[in-house]
Amino acid sequence: MGRIAKGVKCSVVGCDKEAVRSLSREKVNAAGLKVEGTRRSYLCKDHYKEYKKETKKDKMLEKWRYKS
Repeated sequence: MGRIAKGVKCSVVGCDKEAVRSLSREKVNAAGLKVEGTRRSYLCKDHYKEYKKETKKDKMLEKWRYKS
């Protein structure tokens, strides 16, 4: 049973919703979200959606780069 199932809160500053995803803090900071905590960042549904929007272009470029 992980931390998400136990009911950890969102790591973004000012948010106190329940988290649905766990990502590395470096990736979340690179997406422009202000997080607090140590190695892992826990994101609620709304902040995870924002994270996906911010990293969409980077993921697409990486996919193109390694496409054979």
